Formats: sequence, structure tokens, C-alpha cells
Amino acid sequence: VLFVTGFIASNDAGQITTLGRGGSDYTAAIFGAALNAQEIQIWTDVNGMMTADPRMVKKAFPLEELTYTEAMELSYFGAKVIYPPTMIPAFLKKIPIVIKNTFEPSFAGTVIQHDCKASNLAIKGISSINNISILNLQGSGMVGKSGFSGRLFSLLAREQINVILITQSSSEHSITFAVQPDSANKAKALIEQEFELELLANKLDAVVIEENLAILAVVGENMKQTPGVSGKLFHALGRNGVNVRAIAQGSSEYNISVIISEYDLAKALNAVHDAFFVDLYKTLHAFCLGTGNIGKTLFRQLNAHTEFLRKENGIQVKIVGISNTRKMIFNADGISLDDWQDKLEASNEPANLREFISTMKSMNLPNCVFIDNTASPKPIEYYEEVLNSTISVVTCNKIGNSGTYEQYKTFRDAARNHGVDFFYETNVGAGLPIIRTLKDLMNSGDRVQRIEAILSGTISFIFNQFKGDANFHDVVKTAQEKGYTEPDPRDDLRGTDVMRKILILARDAGHTLEAADVD
Repeated sequence: VLFVTGFIASNDAGQITTLGRGGSDYTAAIFGAALNAQEIQIWTDVNGMMTADPRMVKKAFPLEELTYTEAMELSYFGAKVIYPPTMIPAFLKKIPIVIKNTFEPSFAGTVIQHDCKASNLAIKGISSINNISILNLQGSGMVGKSGFSGRLFSLLAREQINVILITQSSSEHSITFAVQPDSANKAKALIEQEFELELLANKLDAVVIEENLAILAVVGENMKQTPGVSGKLFHALGRNGVNVRAIAQGSSEYNISVIISEYDLAKALNAVHDAFFVDLYKTLHAFCLGTGNIGKTLFRQLNAHTEFLRKENGIQVKIVGISNTRKMIFNADGISLDDWQDKLEASNEPANLREFISTMKSMNLPNCVFIDNTASPKPIEYYEEVLNSTISVVTCNKIGNSGTYEQYKTFRDAARNHGVDFFYETNVGAGLPIIRTLKDLMNSGDRVQRIEAILSGTISFIFNQFKGDANFHDVVKTAQEKGYTEPDPRDDLRGTDVMRKILILARDAGHTLEAADVD
């Protein structure tokens, strides 16, 4: 058995030095290759290479195996378990590298080798680099100008400015490249000096630096054989309101990299992970307003059907915010539905609808849903803002859809323009799929000629129970206790609830009506 001190080496002059970051692993790889070892083991503090950074993506899981190319791509883009130089000696000798956990030695870990067995995963992992800056160069003087890119990148190389990512438009009108923030201003000054004449002649626009950005990369050799990978990536980002500043993909198709705001990185990583690793489940982050009969029933149903939703629909609904008229609570990891009432009651944060909406937006979670379980007009004022923030809205509140027609249309336009949902099935028919059925009929080209319905369960109950010897007040009170009425029973008795339902049905059937048009 050979024992060797890692990390320490000597330079060309024979002086003692160190191998730098990852030096001990690199030492092991060098000796493993020199000795033609059967495998090289790297012992660390995690269970191998993960599908994503587990500090940011809690559903990340260890990968059983990777090719050298996949591991190099992931390690370059931020996966710190192993460093690219470590793999080079093993790669040249085709020696497998095994990543093992010192604290859980029985775990199989991750094997990095030349070939992997067939996998149904389109990608193997998602990695990222935080805190980068990009420089944008554009102008008519770049179009068809041979040697422009050579001048630019030779200049940066001479000054030892490392370029992390490059993207260029096919028209040759613009080039974007990413660097470390501490190199951005130096790079800009060098470019302005090198291309001074082009800038003075307005053949180049002013060099622009953008900061506080991040690179997100999806990696996997199967991407080359799987159509739709890019579509799935950009759909996941767009669906969650993540703006892409630049895109790069190599000809090998092993890596697609996008530059996004650093603020959106955690949300983007989770959204993309949910999109690609379908064997798990998609997590919906729900912010719930209102804890009356409807709110309590919703929580009870979600708690009872958690496993069913996960197994049968691939969905986990995580309640991350709750507010009533007195208090509110937030927890990005989820609020337990077993004792949510106790937690809400113990909260020191007073209810404030404006603050509730602002906190929901600032938490910036993927697959976000705002649920309005109230009958109050106040939440309606925020629907458009919420939808414009790429957050879906689910509401039982009829007031929003029975306000002005302009408001009715605004909500739908906002949802459509931002790729989110605006659901209000329980506005009419309670738990029955009336709205969905009506929309399906309209979408298939049918025209609704007439709708016949008993639109108030409250009125039906009251007049079925109201006999000559019964007290009308007592009957209404019974209906309220059974949960049949609106929070304010007067909305039922004066016909307001029926008017709202008629108006919603008529509008969804294609009629441009206002409340005054309903007799």
C-alpha cells in the first residue's frame, strides 16, 4: 500500500509549492493514473455528484454515474464536489473515479467513467455560477468584419481576463461575454482603448456592463438525442417569470447555459429541476388568504390528499403563506397543515394585505400560486399585480369576475400575457366543474343558447325549510351555520350572489355584459 501526501508538489525550479484548490484530489488522480489503478476514490462530505446544489434545491439527489464529459461540464459550472483537473489523468487512462461520502461509507456514491449505461434522463444535472457580470458589444461596424472577435478575445487573453461564456448573434451585430465582476471594468477600459476609432466613428455602440447576474447550465450527453430539451428549459424559466439575458450552447449539445438575474437563481434552479426530473414531483408554493370555512376546508382537503396528489398527479402543494384579518405567517419550507392554526395564532406579524403581497413577491419561489379564500373586495385590487408578477391566482371570490367587464378582461389578459393561470371554478357551482365545462364547449366552437340553473343553494334551502310555523331568521341562521350562505347572508337574500353568478356565466359564454344588464 502506498501512502502519499497530497496537495504538496514542486515547481520547475525544484521549489516546494502547493497544487491549489482541489490539490489533494488531483494528487490522487495523478498517482492513480501512474499506477494504472483499477479505480480512483475521492472521499468527501456528500453522497456524490448531485442533480443540483442541495443547498438551493432541496429535491436534489445523488447521481449514480456520469461520464467524464458530464462531470467536467458540471464541475466547471459550479459543482464543487470535484474539480476539472482531477479528472484529466483518469480520463486519459480511462480509470473510473468514485465519489464517496466519509460520513456514510456504505453509500454507493457516484461513478465517473468513460461510458455510462443507458438512461432515460434528458439531462444529468443543473449547475450554476453566482455573481458574474456581462459586457455587451454591438454596432454596425461588427457586421461582416473579419478579425473583430480575434482582436477582442486576444486583447482579453493578453491581459489575463478569463471569459466564462460567449454568445454572438448570427447577424454578427452583437457579442456578449461573461467575466468575473472584478474584471468587468478593466475589460471595458481595454475594449474602449482597443476600439477607440470604431467608437468615435459610431461603428460601435458604447460598451455596456450588466452586473448581479448568474449562469445556469443544464448538462447531459442525452441532450444530443432528445428533442425538446431547450423548449422544456425555457418554458420552465418563462413560466416562472425568469428573464434570460443570454444563451449559449456548444456544438456537442452537452450543455445549454443561460444568463439570468442572480436574484432569480434559486427560483430558476428549482423550476428547471422540477421540469426535468419528472420521477419526482412538481412543487406548488401556495399563499392563502382567508381562514374561514372555505380556507379551513381547503387546508383539510390538501392535508388528507397529500400522498394522492403526489403519486397520481405528480404535484406537491406546499402552503408557504397564510393570512386572515388579524395575523399572517410565512415559511418558505412549508407550513404544516396539522397545526397551522396554532402557528398562525402564535404569530407576531399583524395582517397587512399590502405586506402579504409584497412578501409573496419578494420570496420569489417557483410555481407560485395566490389563493383568495375570501369574499372581500380588497384582494381583488391586487389580482392584476399578482398575475403580472407571474404568480397564478386561484379564487372563490366572485367579486373580481362580477365587477366591470374591463376588470374581468384585464385579469384574463394579464394571465395570458405572463403564462400563468387564473382559476375561479368555485365562483359558480361550488365543487362542480361548471366553468370548465362551459369553457370546453366554447373552445370547441359551440355557442351557448340558454343556461337553466338554480343559482342559489341558500335560497333553495331557506324556502324548502321555511314553513308556516318556522321563524325566517332561524332558518337563515341555520343555513349560515351549515355553510350554505355567503359570509354576508344579505348577499343571498337580496339577489346579489345570483346576479354575480349570472354575470360570470354570461361573460364566459362570450357576452360583454355589465352588472346593470342583469335583471
